[in-house]
This record gives sequence, C-alpha cells and structure tokens, in this order.
Amino acid sequence: MEIRQLKYFIAVAEERHFGRAAKRLHMAQPPLSQQIRQLEEQLGVRLLNRTTRRVDLTAAGQLLLERGRQIVNDMGTLEADVYQVGKGATGVLRVGFSGSATYGVMPQIARHAKQVLPGLSLALHGEMLTPSMEAGLRDGTLDAALLRPPVSSQEIDYRVVAQEPLVVAVPSFSALAEDRSVAMHELQDQDFIAYAPESVLYRITADLCRQAGFQPRITQVVGETSTMLAFVAAGGGVAIMPSRVRAFQLDGVAYREIENVPSVELAVAWLRGNHSTLLQNFLDVVGAATAAPQSPASPGHDPFPTDERPSQP
Repeated sequence: MEIRQLKYFIAVAEERHFGRAAKRLHMAQPPLSQQIRQLEEQLGVRLLNRTTRRVDLTAAGQLLLERGRQIVNDMGTLEADVYQVGKGATGVLRVGFSGSATYGVMPQIARHAKQVLPGLSLALHGEMLTPSMEAGLRDGTLDAALLRPPVSSQEIDYRVVAQEPLVVAVPSFSALAEDRSVAMHELQDQDFIAYAPESVLYRITADLCRQAGFQPRITQVVGETSTMLAFVAAGGGVAIMPSRVRAFQLDGVAYREIENVPSVELAVAWLRGNHSTLLQNFLDVVGAATAAPQSPASPGHDPFPTDERPSQP
C-alpha cells in the first residue's frame, strides 16, 4: 500500500462519492476508481460498497479510514520535521560556556536563538574551563563552546565574538571599593581568589601581577564564578574577571576598573570539519546576538576558511 493510494481512499471515504473525490484530488474519476480497486486487491478485502448513488464503507474500510488518517497526518508531520532538521532549523545542540559568560553573552544568545530558531533546543553546560570545553568538542560531548582563547588543539576552530575589559571584584568595605579605577600595583598586598590554574583567566591574572612587579598571593581556587564572588563578599580576597560579570550584583561586592590592562576575548568554538547545518545556524545566531566582529581570530587565520566553514555537505 502506498501513501498516495491511502490519500485517494481517504478522499473517497470522506466524500462518499467518486466524482466529488476526484474533483477534490484534481484528477479524473476513472484513474481514481482504478487505484481504489488495486488497493482492495492488494489488501484482499472489500473497502467500499458502491451503488449508483453513493459509496459506503465496509467495516474494513472504516478501520482503514481511521488508521489511514493518522498515518497520513504522521507522514506530513514527519516530512516537515525532516525538512526542518535538514535545514538546521530544529534539533538539539550541546553548548559549553565559561562561568563569566553566564552573566554576559549567553543570555543574549539564548534569547536570540529562541526568536530566530524556535525549533532549536540548547543543552547548556556552564561553568566550564577552556581545556574542558576543548576536550568536549574533541570527544563529541559538545557541539559548540563559548570559551576564552587561546585554544591548544589544532582540531578546533573559533571566532572571537566579544572583547571584554577586565575589572577587579573587591569587598565593598575595602578601601579599594572607592569610586575610582585601580592600578594593578595596588593589589600587591591583597589575597587573590582565582579559577583553577588551567584556566585562561588564572594565567591572565598571574601575568598581570608579574608585569606589575609582584607574584599574586592566591589563597582560594574555585570552579564557579558565583562561588568566587561569594568569597569576595565575605572578605576572602579580590578577583580579576571580565567586566560583564558586573551583571551579577551581590551584596558585599564592588567592581572597579583596572588601569592599563588589555581586554580578554570570548570566542565561539567548534570542531573543525563539523558540517552540521544546525551548528552553522547557531554560529550565525551567536554572531547576530553579540554583534560579532568578522575579523580573524588570530593573524593570518580565517576562522571560516572555505574548505572548513560548517555547511551542508
């Protein structure tokens, strides 16, 4: 039995008349009658009782009408779903992101994705460090990541989507909380709260301190941005972090700009050779949501070279 034959039968069964059914199907009546006879022969049962004035359903015909409507409806839904998945308009994308991105670009991206790709479901994995996200992209547990460059793996491509100034989070009762910018050398006698040593921000913090002439006294290492700020609020020390974290307001924490320090990059990353249309659409969403710069992520490196740009094969 073919779907086409099933659609023909449903039209005749609903119209109870071959002529009206043929008109509804935009076809001649003789071919329609022939298709119904072939369907009955294939199934080995009579589906319709025909008279000169009307058509009635047999018990088998009534069952086929009820089940057939559901099958045709399911086929229509399946075709639409397959089309949407093929066009990258629907599906599940697993995305890792850094802790500080929680308070910055990730909400923007999620909102924009919901607007332009309502069929996209984001499985979000937050508070991840760049090395963990690289590993997730390589082993296939992540499809994309919002991470802090640089990346160490040649298997991963990325595109910078934001440049964020650095700020220092200080206890609000500290002298450093005065309404002014802070120079790095003023942090020399402070305890530092930092991410794990393998994180990009840990290395940036250590480098900035060394450039200011001192070694940071790191007294707490934490895995989550919220935990880091809780330690700051409790007077446990200071923390250097991207400025977007200011969106997280916590009693006891003040954010101050740091003089003469470079911005940090945030990038969207993916496994080189991933040709998923869903991934490409997500990358476009990220670019639109963050007003992403289109310049290369590093000198001489096109993050979307012609032979590597994610596209439908």
